[in-house]
Amino acid sequence: MLEKILALDTELFIYLNSLGSETYDGLWLLITKQINWIPLFILLAYLIFKKLGTKQALLLLLFVALLVTVTDQATNFSKNATQRLRPCNNPEINSFIRVVQQRDSFSFFSGHAANTMAVATFLFLIMKRYFKYFGVLFLWPLIFAYSRIYLGLHYPIDIISGYLFGAILGFLMYKLHQAAQKKYFPERT
Repeated sequence: MLEKILALDTELFIYLNSLGSETYDGLWLLITKQINWIPLFILLAYLIFKKLGTKQALLLLLFVALLVTVTDQATNFSKNATQRLRPCNNPEINSFIRVVQQRDSFSFFSGHAANTMAVATFLFLIMKRYFKYFGVLFLWPLIFAYSRIYLGLHYPIDIISGYLFGAILGFLMYKLHQAAQKKYFPERT
């Protein structure tokens, strides 16, 4: 059963990866670099400070930092425990797929997908009451994670698993944040 799922995962990867073209490689390389998302992070920080005030915004950012740290460590643990080769390093397919970027680390599960979904989920649950269309934030993990398939770095299951893990962790961190809010800012709950 697992072999069949992995075979379907590989087939879906090959299809999605083959949709790319050299014309768009530069765009997807730009999208996949975290540093290029700094304008989004600045906008989010501005909105958070504007709506929550300095003390609560700093508490929220502390939780975001903790969330990213935990997600990164869990991702690294999973990658080293499963040791699934990235598509770009898989000798069964790397000769005929589009490899735009190379990494030597393992594939399962995607840290990019997990981190972005964790942060998006956490921020959405907190900020949705202030902004009607804050759900548009979920475009960030979708675009960011697809770049990993496009570049030849992750299979779809790596992305989906990262999304699920990130969403669960983002929700749990939200619950912890709510408890901290009640303790340190009881007048705001």
